[in-house]
Amino acid sequence: MKTGIVLEGGAMRGLFTAGVLDVLMERGVKFDGLVGVSAGACFGCNYKSGQIGRVIRYNKRYARDPRYCSWKSLLTTGDLFGAEFCYRTLPMELDVFDAKAFEANPMEFHIVATDCATGKSVYKRLDKADERAFDWIRASASMPLVSRPVAIDGGLYLDGGLSDGIPLRYFESLGYERNVVVTTRPRGYRKFPKRRMCFLKPLLQRYPAIYEALKSRHVWYNKTLEYIDGRVAAGKAVLIAPDEPLQISRVCHDPAVMQRVYDIGRKAGENAELTFS
Repeated sequence: MKTGIVLEGGAMRGLFTAGVLDVLMERGVKFDGLVGVSAGACFGCNYKSGQIGRVIRYNKRYARDPRYCSWKSLLTTGDLFGAEFCYRTLPMELDVFDAKAFEANPMEFHIVATDCATGKSVYKRLDKADERAFDWIRASASMPLVSRPVAIDGGLYLDGGLSDGIPLRYFESLGYERNVVVTTRPRGYRKFPKRRMCFLKPLLQRYPAIYEALKSRHVWYNKTLEYIDGRVAAGKAVLIAPDEPLQISRVCHDPAVMQRVYDIGRKAGENAELTFS
């Protein structure tokens, strides 16, 4: 019986997830597989490499570095979160990602991205921590309008949260029968239709499938939450979620706010009961 952990995105709300994951690593909790979306992919890869504390460390250290995340980066590179800095300089030079540990860990690592041509989910299992893997992780976390689509193998990809933000069904389809689901929205949260979609349409005219994915996102997202609730009630999944809104914007430059959200995640991890029926 395979056990998995499913990580939602949410940009800087993902620091909640980082807190949860660090506690689970400290306790030696093992999973057969992990699937992450957006920030869940960016931060979740550290679970496979076993690098406790790395996420909160580098986020706080580079919180105000314009190469990491800034309007200057958006205007000069087309990416709010600087692609070269975040996915090359940072993990390969400044706060080195442990590629050897990642590749030695038998836990499967999967990410979700969205195909710009179809608006559909693309799922990738990453076994090596090479440049191509970091491209897929970047694609999973590339928010529309503030990121360039990521070109990989002839396709263009954006944020996995546009098409499958909490991929529990996907993991179950792979045989993961018992799953821990970490969300960055509180229990009981439901998404409403996005306002002023008409203003977004001309901005996404090159990618009509992405526009349609944004337009209908609330429908499948709420159905996914209902499905998760059912799996929890059936004893097939455990949900770890904040008790209330995290009060952090998608972009944050304040290390104190980052630490607060991370600490909320640690507390949730400490209180979690990882038992299945």
